Order: sequence, then structure tokens, then C-alpha cells
Amino acid sequence: MIDYREILRLKSLNHTVSHVAVSVGNSRNTISEVYRRAEVHEIEWPIPDNLTNMDLQRILYPDRKTHEERKLPDYEYIYKELAKPGVTLTLLWAEYCSSCESENVIPYQSTQFNDKYHAFAASKKATLRIHHKPGEKMEVDWAGDTLHVINNVTGEPMKAYLFVTCLPCSLYGYAEAFPDMKSNHWIQAHVNAYKFFGGVTRILIPDNLKTGVIKNTRTELVLNRSYHEMAEYYGTAIIPARPRSPKDKPSAEGSVGVMATWIIAALRNRKFFSYAELNESIAEKLKEFNEKPFQKKEGSRLLAFEQEEKSFLMPLPTSSYETAIWSDATIQTDYLITDGKNKYSVPHEYIGKEVEIRITEKCIEVFYNHLRIASHVRVDYSPDPIYTPEHMPENHRKYLYYNTDTFIQWATDIGTATTTVIKNFLYSHKVEQQGYKSCASLMKLADRYSTKRLEAACEKSLSFTPNPSLKNITTILKNKQDLIKPKTNQSKASAQYGIKRNSSYCRGGEQ
Repeated sequence: MIDYREILRLKSLNHTVSHVAVSVGNSRNTISEVYRRAEVHEIEWPIPDNLTNMDLQRILYPDRKTHEERKLPDYEYIYKELAKPGVTLTLLWAEYCSSCESENVIPYQSTQFNDKYHAFAASKKATLRIHHKPGEKMEVDWAGDTLHVINNVTGEPMKAYLFVTCLPCSLYGYAEAFPDMKSNHWIQAHVNAYKFFGGVTRILIPDNLKTGVIKNTRTELVLNRSYHEMAEYYGTAIIPARPRSPKDKPSAEGSVGVMATWIIAALRNRKFFSYAELNESIAEKLKEFNEKPFQKKEGSRLLAFEQEEKSFLMPLPTSSYETAIWSDATIQTDYLITDGKNKYSVPHEYIGKEVEIRITEKCIEVFYNHLRIASHVRVDYSPDPIYTPEHMPENHRKYLYYNTDTFIQWATDIGTATTTVIKNFLYSHKVEQQGYKSCASLMKLADRYSTKRLEAACEKSLSFTPNPSLKNITTILKNKQDLIKPKTNQSKASAQYGIKRNSSYCRGGEQ
């Protein structure tokens, strides 16, 4: 599937057709055709998130049929097969036509087949010397050699990996050490480099390391999502070097070797006890490196950058990009997601759904089908999950507000007997929270039997014991004993109709 969204985004940044073609892995004719059709249908960036590439294809190519494009030959395979004895281009073209027929696609004619192959074969041997435009490209890489930082506790050396970047036009460089080569440090290194240069280049050329490029073939380019997000934020296009092709970024490759000698070798015998201390020394050596005069021409890297390239860089955004880490998760029955230390809630309607989680230093966001469904401010540590009331079912939301004041206020609104029982539940434990469960159960009894009956049941229970239990009150309500009125006239009736005896009877005498 052609990435129409990315093509139109890069077009809005005024990149050339050639650069866009390399970045998305399509031909220039395809890019030009997409541009033309987008103008006809009046489609411009920005495009709503809910308009997918499949939707754009239906809009741009409403009459497109399957199998209408010609199948591109596998020239790498052809290149290797021709090295075998007796194999010719005519034989390979015949096999190519047979495979196209079986797949029901249109093959290239023999002339086009041969011309395209010869162009491919020539590219395997030729090296194109490129004239770099100021402010156009930034080449990045990790140095092969490492430095070390001494652990203050154990005294053991820890590796420090050197990030190196270079602007090919002026050869102005930047370097910084990190404790590892993971995605967060990889992206942070780019942010620091843009800040050091004071601007952004239009093209970013990295190597094919997995923290930046997931897949890079002749037909497909898949970038790490966080890396691509960073490029969008700065308005630059990522065009990775071809796998095992260091000539695609000779400036960075050359700078790695020069900086390894100038920085790493110069600091090899020094001991550092923090990465900040190491980077201060690297900054000193980097300054010397950029100010050192060229050997074969006048000036220096710093002078060339300030006079020829700095003014051509795109301006930096008002705030630096905040490094984000993306991950996938399935929402469990507790409707919580985690950042590794703390747990945060999402709407309970998404239980069982697979979502995407975006974690930055300050916040954590949750997306479902590219729509944000939850957002939380990250905390350093929370022993309990962080819930948003709107994310909870109604019964869970009530429990969130349970506290001593809430229970007492609720009981006061019902009556004196209920208030006495509630206070007994709360204050008869070492910790008030131990009585919350009984208080909540008493509230459910009020919902089930009414507050009037609950008050009567509490009053009756208190007449039996000063410390009534939830079980006693529940039994009274179930047996409807709260509805039985006390027999207050029984003693008077007994006195009115009772048998009277005189004093002689009590003494045992005869009447």
C-alpha cells in the first residue's frame, strides 16, 4: 500500500519529488501522479486522522482495478543468476514472462526488461559524487568504539556510546555520549543535535538500526513510530541509507573515524564518574574539532557552517520535542495500563480492546484506532492505581468516594439510629478504613429496603445491643421485624383483668 498520507505531508514541506520518492520507497512517476490527482480532488495536508491510506486510494483512484500495474522484475535475483554458466537475459526474461502469466499481471517487453536491468547493473558498480546543498541533510550514526564511565558504587566501568552527526555541506559535527543505544536516547540525541545546530535540515539520513528503522527494502520503508513522530514534529523527512551502503552517508561515516581519533582516543586515559562529566569533556574536544582548520582548503568546519549553511536551516519549533515511547497493550478487566511503575485508568468500555500507549516524561496517552481515549499526567510513584472517575462504572465510582465524612453525612440525613450504627462500624476498628465495607453494605440495604426501614431496623437492633452487627440489621430487615409495632397496652390489660389475692393467701392461711 502506497503511503499517501506521508507523500502529501512531505509535499506540504516543499520537498522535491526525488526526495519524497526515496523517503517513501516509490517511483518519482508515482509521486508525481499522486500530486496531480490530489490537486484534481483538492486534497491538501493536513489530512484528518480518520482518513486512512485506503480511503485516500479510493478517492484518488476511483476506477483502479487489480493487477493493472506491470510487475517489477527482481533484478537482484537476475544479477546473481547471470553469473551462472549458460544463463542469459533472454532465458531470464522468458521465465519472468511465465511468472507474470501465472500471476495474471502484465510483464515488461524484452527491450524495457534489458534496459532496466543494465541500469541496475551499472548502479552496482558506479559511485555518484554528490554536491551537497546547504541546510539540506543531516547524517547520523553511532560510533563503533565506546568510552567508559566509572560506577561510583561498585567502581566498575560502564560503557558510554558516542552519537555522531554531521552536516555534509559544511562538515560541521556534533557528538554526545549516552549509556545505551535504545530508542529514547537515540531520539534525544537528535533533539540535542538540532538544538546545537540551531536549526533543522530538510532531510535526515540515519543508518538502519532497529531503534530508528524497522524495515528498509527496495519496495518498503517502515520507521519506528517514535522516530517518525519526531521527524514530523521537526518537519524533516527521514531517508535511511541503503543496508550495507556506507557511501550513502559518507560524511557521517568519515566523521565517525575522525571523531573517534580526535575525541575517543584523546579521552581514553581519563576517568569519568558521570555521563555529564564525560559530555563536558566531549564538548571541549568537539569545539576543537570544529574549529580546527581544514587541511586542503581555507577555513574550518565552524566557519563554513556559520557562513554557508546556518542561514539555510529550517527554524526550530518553539519547544523541544518530548521523547515518546510507543507500545501496545490489551485492556484487562481492571481497565488499567502501566508505564512500568504506576498504573492508570482508561474508560471501562475498552476492556478487551487492543490499544496503543504513548509514554513521555510528563504524560501517558492511550489511543484506540488512532483516537485518544485517555490521558494522564505521569507521577514519580503512586502505590495505588490512578483512576479518573469518568473511566469507572457507576458502582465503582461510588466506591471511589467512600470516606468517613461521606458515610457520617449520609447516615445523619437518615436518622439518629443509623448515625449511631455507622459510627460504631467506623470507630470500633483500629483503622477507620476497616469499617468502610460494612458502611457500604449498610448503604446497599438502604437502597434495597428504603432509608425509613433501615432507620427502624437500626433502632430495633440498638435496643438489643449497643454494638449491633451488619448481620443483625440484615436479619431484622429480611424478617420484617422492623415493621412490627411494640405491644405497649399489654401490661394495662393484665392489670385490669388479672386475679387478685389477699394477704392471708400470701401467708398461707385460709381465705
